[in-house]
Amino acid sequence: MKRNEVFTPTTQPTVTYISEHLIDKKLTLNRAIEMGGAVITLSGPSKSGKTVFIETVIGKDNLIQVTGASISSADVLWKRVFDKVGTPILATQSTTHTDELSAGGTLELTIPLIAKGAGKVDGKNTTSTSVSSNTSPDFLNLIIREFANTGFIIFIDDFHYIPKLIQDEIATLIKEAVRHGVLFVCASVPYHADDLILANSDLRGRMIKLDFDYWNSSTLKLIAQKGFDALNVSVPEVTIEAFAKEAAGSPQLMQALCLNLCYEFNIEGSYLEKKPVSNDPNCIRKICVMTSLMNDYTSVIDSMKDGPKTRGERRKSYPLRDGASLDVYPLVLRALSENPPELTIRYPNLLGRIQRLCKNGEGPSGSSVTGACAHMAEIANATSGLMILEWDGESDVFDIRDPYLLFALRWSGVN
Repeated sequence: MKRNEVFTPTTQPTVTYISEHLIDKKLTLNRAIEMGGAVITLSGPSKSGKTVFIETVIGKDNLIQVTGASISSADVLWKRVFDKVGTPILATQSTTHTDELSAGGTLELTIPLIAKGAGKVDGKNTTSTSVSSNTSPDFLNLIIREFANTGFIIFIDDFHYIPKLIQDEIATLIKEAVRHGVLFVCASVPYHADDLILANSDLRGRMIKLDFDYWNSSTLKLIAQKGFDALNVSVPEVTIEAFAKEAAGSPQLMQALCLNLCYEFNIEGSYLEKKPVSNDPNCIRKICVMTSLMNDYTSVIDSMKDGPKTRGERRKSYPLRDGASLDVYPLVLRALSENPPELTIRYPNLLGRIQRLCKNGEGPSGSSVTGACAHMAEIANATSGLMILEWDGESDVFDIRDPYLLFALRWSGVN
């Protein structure tokens, strides 16, 4: 068995698929499918395994999977659905109009400058008019005809990317379609978990919600243990624990770290005899740096580091224990990248990290730190086009919503 068949950060895992913590969710999903007449919503942070769960439990062959990204109209979404199954969509309508004129008898003809005479007219005169016009297909009836009570499920991933006005139109069709036996699954991130119900309140009572969260360290470690057992490789427990912490709850990131360990130690496939791997902190660091290249957050981090534009005044810099000097924006980023890796950091914890970085513990004021946090969240979200950061000013909590962003802060070297 090859290493990239065991550890699969970019495709659906088989050997290293971990389902022990998903038993209840699987049961709920299967019951919802059997019951019918409902739309199943998945809510969970990015890279938390929602899509892999659906693909594994339902089966890829039973899914009509589309994404909410780049949807400019409801018609675009439904056309993508029918493209998946090869159903032709007629975009034009042609109408032919025919007129027939019957004639018979004698007609007196006058030909100027020549003569006057008579002519006999017999037969038919036919005219034909063809009119073509663009029409909007009846997607509701098409969807009911193609998918009702068939076992196929329409899976709209990243529903939150769809603009609000378009969500309303899509939700209206979904409501009618589920009444006729069409099954839908819609996946969103937690802060958009209620988008579908907000788009159409009539779906209340027809929705079954499955909430996902980041994986805990012990569950992430199972990925490494199962995978390295399949390869017959002995990896130190301390290395696996380090990877589980760095993955910050993301099974995808854990898969990537384990695969890069295989690259680093030239593990190409399964061994007949147990192959030991040494505990080398330098190798762990090298593997983390390699893994950080899988998702480039350079422009986002650079924008956060620069902060908002100033009006000619330079920001105050603070001397650090390592001899560097930073203003509040790169200083906050440095603090976020410190050990231990945490996706959610409360203000007292963040301030403590900043003070430990600063020489003599003399850092920026609290209001300066909270103001920088608010600005950086706005900048990061605007630069990326996604909600990857949130500063909750009421609770004083800084929330990193993509584990790959935290990983980039720690290992990409851009901060």
